[in-house]
Amino acid sequence: MTEITSTGVILTESAARELKAIRDRDQVSSDKKLRVGVKGGGCSGMSYILDFDQKGDFDDELEINGLQVLVDRRHALYIMGMEVDFQSGLNDRGFVFINPNAKTTCGCGTSFST
Repeated sequence: MTEITSTGVILTESAARELKAIRDRDQVSSDKKLRVGVKGGGCSGMSYILDFDQKGDFDDELEINGLQVLVDRRHALYIMGMEVDFQSGLNDRGFVFINPNAKTTCGCGTSFST
């Protein structure tokens, strides 16, 4: 089941399961939440953020598929409607960002431009 939040960010069950495993394996401190966002850089101009972090002044805190998620309000324009999935096939393994706001993406799928 896919859960859609008020910011339109979608975190699939497989992505949530993998992120929980990473959090537990790395013993991430309980004061850190999953940050989903963007930053300048990458092949196409912007790259995605998917990391554990502490809440900042501009963050909205959401719960998606059992994870506490931080989204910087200033990033909402770039990630509205974005789906984060995790693929674990033989040929492809890793997080996949499906962003309807991206006009172009790079070959690795972690960088985009609007």
